Amino acid sequence: METEILIKEIKKTKVLESEERQTIIHCKCTGEGSELYRIWPSTYLIEHENNERKKLITAFNISFAPEWTINDGKGFTLIFEGLSKACKQFDLKEIIPFAGGFEKLNIKRNNTDVYTIILD
Repeated sequence: METEILIKEIKKTKVLESEERQTIIHCKCTGEGSELYRIWPSTYLIEHENNERKKLITAFNISFAPEWTINDGKGFTLIFEGLSKACKQFDLKEIIPFAGGFEKLNIKRNNTDVYTIILD
């Protein structure tokens, strides 16, 4: 009986751990055409090891499409679901029905799961 309760508690704890993990991406846009930007909910982190997609949870200092945000030079922050423990490298891809989506390939995983990237 005690063993059964302990197993249930361990499973519950693992579920909570996976729900609480997040991956934070601080972004700056440079280059031609970066005066205005927006993010689509169809933006993902895609793990190299298993091709698993991690969903965008929320964003700060950037509008969700169809609205636009003026690039003030301060950048924006994207919060995603947590990466799998086995993940060592991933891509950020905004999957949209036309050219010009945000994309940063081959991001190496770090211990904090907080990243700063430049989007050209």
